[in-house]
Order: sequence, then C-alpha cells, then structure tokens
Amino acid sequence: MNNKVRVRFAPSPTGPLHIGGVRTALYNYLFTKQNKGVFVLRIEDTDSQRFVPGSEQYIQDSFNWLNLDFDESPTKGGPYGPYRQSERKEIYKQYVHQLLEQGKAYIAFDTPEELDSKRKEIANFQYDASTRGMMRNSLTLSQEEVKTLIERNTQYVVRIKLQPDIDITVNDLIRGEVVINSSVLDDKVIFKSADELPTYHLANVVDDHMMKISHVIRGEEWLPSAPLHVWLYRSLGWEDTMPAFAHLPLLLKPEGNGKLSKRDGDRLGFPVFPLEWKDPSSQEVSSGYRENGYLPEAVVNFLALLGWNPGTEQEMFTINELIQSFSFERCSKSGAKFDFEKGKWFNHKYIQDTPNDKIAELVKPYIESQGVTFDKEFTSRVAGLVKERVYLLSDFWDQSSFFFKAPDSYDQKVVKKRWKEDTPNQMRELIGVIDKLEGFSSQEQEIAIKQWIKDNEYNMGGVMNAFRLSIVGESKGPHMFDITELIGKKETTARIQRAISKIDE
Repeated sequence: MNNKVRVRFAPSPTGPLHIGGVRTALYNYLFTKQNKGVFVLRIEDTDSQRFVPGSEQYIQDSFNWLNLDFDESPTKGGPYGPYRQSERKEIYKQYVHQLLEQGKAYIAFDTPEELDSKRKEIANFQYDASTRGMMRNSLTLSQEEVKTLIERNTQYVVRIKLQPDIDITVNDLIRGEVVINSSVLDDKVIFKSADELPTYHLANVVDDHMMKISHVIRGEEWLPSAPLHVWLYRSLGWEDTMPAFAHLPLLLKPEGNGKLSKRDGDRLGFPVFPLEWKDPSSQEVSSGYRENGYLPEAVVNFLALLGWNPGTEQEMFTINELIQSFSFERCSKSGAKFDFEKGKWFNHKYIQDTPNDKIAELVKPYIESQGVTFDKEFTSRVAGLVKERVYLLSDFWDQSSFFFKAPDSYDQKVVKKRWKEDTPNQMRELIGVIDKLEGFSSQEQEIAIKQWIKDNEYNMGGVMNAFRLSIVGESKGPHMFDITELIGKKETTARIQRAISKIDE
C-alpha cells in the first residue's frame, strides 16, 4: 500500500447518481481530507450498453452542489489520466495480453446460447476449473483454431483463470478479515472483444494500481467481488502495493427490509437523487434534493450519520468537524435505515442557522415562480419571521405567501368559527385605531390595539383571530403584529376592508 492517501470515487454514467453513491463519495472525501490526501473522480464507463447521455455531467454537477471537490478528475485532469475508462482502452489491452501470455487468463468463444444450454444441463453451473475443460475456449482449442476464430472476427471474452481450493483473504477496514475459498468463485469475464473494453473487475484493479490508489472505499455490494480483485492483484504481480479495502454498509429502505431504491422514494415522497433528473429516453422526471429545497450542508450532515456514528450525542456537524471525527472503526457493519424524516429535521435545523439574507437568495426562484417581483431586503425580513416553520426551502412560499400577496380566499372553517355577527363592526373600528397610529412598529401596534380591545371589553381571542383571518386568509403565521409591521399600514387596512366586504358577501 502507498504511504500517501489517495482515494477514488468511481461511478458509472448509467443514469442519475443514487444518494447511496453520494454517501460513499462523502466517506471517501472525509477520509481523504482527514489524511491530507488526494480525492480522485474516475468515470467507469466500460459498460457501453448501459451508458446514458448526460450522466457524467450530472455526477459532476451533483458534487459541485454538495461542495465536495475532487483533486483529480476528467475535467480537472491530473498526473494519472485519462480519468475516463473508455479513454484507457490501450492500457487495459496491455494487461489483458500479459495475463494471457502468463497463462493466468484465457480466451472463451462460448456463445450466449451455448452458455444457456450448459446452465440447463448442469445444476448451479459456473464457469470454473471444474467446467472450463468442456467449454469452447483457448484451453480446449488448439492455437490454430483460436487464431482462426479471432481472424474471422468471432466475438470472444477473456476470463481470469482461477485456481481451485485456495483461500483468498480480504482485509477489510470495517469488517476485518474476510476469507473466501476460490472454488466458490467463477472465472469472471475481464475483457470483451465486442467493444474492446474490460469489465469493471479488471479495469478497477488496473486503474487503482496505476493511479496509486491507497484505499478502496465502496459499497458492500462489491464485497463478494473483492476476493477476485485480490486474485487479480496477485496475478498481475501487484499484491505488495494493493490498496486497503473498506466496504460500507448499504442504505436500506425506511422500513429496513432491503436496499433503498427509487421506488421507495416515489412511494413515500422523498428524493433518492441529489439533483433533479430527466431521463433522456422516457422523459420521466425524478425529483432531487436540491429542487426539493434541501441545503447541501444538511444533506451532507444527514448522510454522514447513516452508517457512521461519532460515539457521542452530537448530531450537527460542520464539514470540518466531520473530517476531524470520521473513522472506519465507528462505521457500522450492518445496513442503515434511510430515515427521510430525520433528513427533513436536519434541513430544518440548517435553515434556522442560515442568515436571513442567504435564505432570501435561496428562495428567490420559489417567489418569482408565483409571479412576485423579488425584493431581497423584504424577503430577508420575511425569512427571519417564518424560517422557524420551514423544513424545506420549497415550504417557504406556503408559510409566507400572505406577506407578498393579499389572500384571495378565506379558510371557511376559520370563518365559521371566528367571524361572528359583530365582527365586521369590530374590524371597521380596528381600521380606525390603525389609522390613528403615528408609528407602525410591531410593539406600537400591539400596545394600542390590545388597549382598544380591553377598553371596549371585546373578546381578545375573537378580535385577534378575525384580524389574522383578514390579513392571512387562515389561522397561521408568525406574531400578528410582526406581519402587519412588514406589510405596512396601508396594506393592513386595505386587507381588513377587503375581508369585511368579501366574507360578508
């Protein structure tokens, strides 16, 4: 293993980045920064059949939004590029040739139909030392036959040649020593002639070696493949510089039974992608955390605690605190339930702690989408009054619309309960009280209006609730006099007058 910490996040551009992938990248990032290492983005696009246009840009945009910067990447470059596997074809061919020359891999010409036939013939068939001798490959065919087939452009694959009954040890930083006997593994395909590209198994080993990756931190779905990767390092003569492995626990459904999927998000109403994604084929739009009104800092904090705990009661972490606190020793071996309500709670806390002027900038699109001209100073003041009630930035308009627009309807349940026979006359008197006020601060209003209610022996709750109904349209919102101070005297009296005329129609 190398002394210098170098880690990589290596997604495939086969669609939008899943939130589980974001968590994996985050743990890579925290570990790297903690050790003053190098964080590499590598695009593993060897699966040409599953490539989806726009995916790579989406991945980069997601990390830009989350403020997780890479030190080396396809866009930034670096000393070990190219950083797209599709641009490294010739490099892989070199090592495929080496493995073939050394007898550590072989060429197989079996068609899909021949393989299907063998699976029907042999129960639990796998292509390995016990079956390779009955298949159509360079171990059973003569050199001339192999040469002829290749010259005729017959499609083939290259398979790794595993020796049977050998214990392969994977030292995992989270799970400890994992020992797998080679007999349970098959001779995996490592190269396909159809697109002249390696499979993930070979490509990731070659790239990790050549990019001097010190630690491979990835999801536990890759743990069953880790013994094969160890075997490949051994076969290529790189065992001494092999990276350390850490296989992270899965993100589970909120109920805990199985891996988190997009379907779970659709079913329960939460995103599973960092940004909104529009499928180029189906045109289906999937929601994203950004568009749903999450702050990137909140998403990072929330994800960090899904599969890792600090060993303390602390929940709110800055990115620097996460970097300082993170350790594999405190990573769970079992999956983490995806508590999306907890994610909302984190976002709520971050919104509360965000300066009002920044909140104003963030909610600008939501305000403008309602046909309202954006005023930063005014919106900042509104943010200060309502952000305690906001869990998502997308909630802002619902919690504050009455600051920007007079209500065009009135909650009938509240009307029935709060708008009595004498209410219109009380509201007219209230207009008179407001008109006489020299100042219109929240405090000045409150003193004068409550004194008027007291002097006239009116019911405090009855008057104030009818007042709120007139201004807001329903019985919600922050302190009443804070609302009216912000919308101003003229608008306040106009709304009361409008309510009198509309409710009594």
